[in-house]
Amino acid sequence: MSHIPAGLDLSVQPEVRPFFDPDTNTISYVVKDPGSATCAVVDSVLDLDYAAGRIATRSADAIIAFVRDHGLAVEWLVETHVHADHLSAAPYIQRQLGGRIGIGERITVVQETFGKVFNEGTAWRRDGGEFDRLFQDGDTYQVGGMRCVALHTPGHTPACMTHAMGDAAFVGDTLFMPDGGTARADFPGGDARTLFRSIRRVLALPPETRLFMCHDYGPNGREIRWETTVAAERAENIHVRDGVTEEEFVAMRTARDATLSMPRLIIPSIQVNMHAGRLPSAGPDGKRFLKVPLDAF
Repeated sequence: MSHIPAGLDLSVQPEVRPFFDPDTNTISYVVKDPGSATCAVVDSVLDLDYAAGRIATRSADAIIAFVRDHGLAVEWLVETHVHADHLSAAPYIQRQLGGRIGIGERITVVQETFGKVFNEGTAWRRDGGEFDRLFQDGDTYQVGGMRCVALHTPGHTPACMTHAMGDAAFVGDTLFMPDGGTARADFPGGDARTLFRSIRRVLALPPETRLFMCHDYGPNGREIRWETTVAAERAENIHVRDGVTEEEFVAMRTARDATLSMPRLIIPSIQVNMHAGRLPSAGPDGKRFLKVPLDAF
């Protein structure tokens, strides 16, 4: 049985433009209100050559160029969660195009956990204040004339949100394409049982709802894809299709997560993204540094 969140109008069909980053297998999106020239940017990427310690803006510049070429105005820069596999480009894009940076209110839990891991000290307030908006479950916000709804869907991380914009929902790492299954749940604050219940909430949206992934890895060598539907996920998802029980999912997810290594960019990504994508301040010599905690993961 499907459920439409309060305030969501499924008759609205936003224009969605994907941007795929092959280095991190991340898909970012520009989501345009069909009734105006207003848009949101979802899960942007700041390029990082980790071995060389070099930051670049190729991925973000492609988004900026698209927005400018199409005469769009950015109203929101949405982070579905604190990413562990890429740095957010939200502050960089905000400086170029404006907009407000938003994330789930449970970012404070992530900040508290990883503030200790990265030895941030007591001067840093773990209150989410570096973001412009902390979304609570069921919060609504506007992109032009399009009303959007933020749904709390934890399990991968405590702060994960699914953002429903008209007939499109941006699920972050909660779900992958049907042949990719689901996200891991073994990061600090993650939980497989919670993830299952969050996914079932997403899959309670109307079957025709378009779902947009944050990542795709091309299982079995297929081409990269990022869009599916609730109906397709319920029928075909290899981990959580209809008929899979919560206990079966938890057993599968727990066993699978035990075999996974940490993401290649987890140390720089979380360190930066829990600060709303802001890079460390430069020292007197103009140099910036990231920390590498030993034996922390």
